[in-house]
Amino acid sequence: MKKYKVTIGMEIHVELKTDSKMFCSCKNELGLDKEPNKNICEVCTAQPGTLPVPNEKAVRFVQLAGLALNCNLRKESKFDRKNYFYPDIPKGYQISQYDQPLCEKGELKINGKKIGVTRIHLEEDTGKLTHPKGVDYSLVDFNRAGVPLMELVTEPDFDNGEEARIFCQKLQQICRYIEISDADMEKGQMRCEANISLYKDGEDKLSGTKVEVKNINSFKFVEKAINYEIKRQMETLESGKKVMQETRGWDANHNKTLSQRVKETAADYRYFPEPDIPPMKFSDEYIEKLKRKLPELPDKKLKRFLSEYGLDEKDVELLVNEREIANFFEKVVSEIEEKIKSKEISSDKNKVIRLAVNYFNTELRKYLFENQEKIQDIKITPENYAELMGIVADGKINSSTAQTVLLEMYETGVDPSQIIEEKNLAQMNDGGELEKIILSIIEKNPESVTDYKNGKDNALKFLMGQVMKETKGKANPQVAMEILKKKIV
Repeated sequence: MKKYKVTIGMEIHVELKTDSKMFCSCKNELGLDKEPNKNICEVCTAQPGTLPVPNEKAVRFVQLAGLALNCNLRKESKFDRKNYFYPDIPKGYQISQYDQPLCEKGELKINGKKIGVTRIHLEEDTGKLTHPKGVDYSLVDFNRAGVPLMELVTEPDFDNGEEARIFCQKLQQICRYIEISDADMEKGQMRCEANISLYKDGEDKLSGTKVEVKNINSFKFVEKAINYEIKRQMETLESGKKVMQETRGWDANHNKTLSQRVKETAADYRYFPEPDIPPMKFSDEYIEKLKRKLPELPDKKLKRFLSEYGLDEKDVELLVNEREIANFFEKVVSEIEEKIKSKEISSDKNKVIRLAVNYFNTELRKYLFENQEKIQDIKITPENYAELMGIVADGKINSSTAQTVLLEMYETGVDPSQIIEEKNLAQMNDGGELEKIILSIIEKNPESVTDYKNGKDNALKFLMGQVMKETKGKANPQVAMEILKKKIV
């Protein structure tokens, strides 16, 4: 039996994709701004006499996130002042939420396990400090100050770093599905903090000393930072020392956590209600209207795709990972169904759909990655993609030719039938024409024919290769193979 057990909770900040900042009309460019202090005004730089006006869309975005995570939405909520004094906090306090957050008591399933969501609240982001090399001063960029920031706090339900990583990835996916944030960690739009403590087996799981790890800017580092901290605290306790309650940062260059400061408590922040913003009240009708705006979420979409299309779960996971890709695929399926009804496609629907998934998850996804493009920006329409899949399924072109046609479609947007006709790529299914070519190849390669008759299967592959070479890849492989075997025998 282990002497110590681990308790892990997460605090995750997500910058919201609103047009303006949280309490003023300045542009919210979510990390795209390159000119320091470009998007600032009297309010977000805390000039005397200015007053905050809450961003209604930011409030709604947080409530949508709460609904997506099965939270209770409070009918009464308010903003509070969280007091702390850093150079990137222009007011000397942050407008946040303390005892009446917008959302409470939710959950998110990962690998069949429920992770509790304690609360989701709304606050304003801080500015950004930069430290130029070779000088003895720092600079402050207030472009980020006042950007709407959603903070999600989980229950201490994680057992290891892997679970925390998966949770963060699923949260990012949900944020993108409900279109409240791109939650891009590289751009600082999603920032993860882990709270880790160890306790003795048999004692209360919250009896250990909590250490918070900040500055985690990738999913991979979330897992690494937590696993490192578990090991560090374990070694500290087993050596007879005490773990200090503190804030640590993740050093990605050395793969370890480093001490930053002694951890503040809620009392240190001296929370009190924000006097310049009235409390918010929400009706049942308002909450019901919000629920109707919630799109189909990834887990539900995955189950439906599995049920309706009979696909492998791994393939479906790739499809539903991004909402735009899932939408594109659904339009493709709709086009396939229409083309089958009109007799344009003669193959079985499930066969065509499976082909559509295979070509998407291999060829088309490769082109998207290589060109750093999103599915909504490509030249291929769902109708043309469905047409190509029907052509392949009906045996009018082979797999190799299909890849050539798909690339041409990706580059030009031209429909597949036109490409096949213009480049004379249609598959040869004419037995008589193929027979003439095959007889000629047999006559030119007597040694290979003899080898095949003596039981060497590679000789048949060689002869088949010669057929494909002679027909420039257009021969129907199945028809050609049948003729080849008959003529050799």
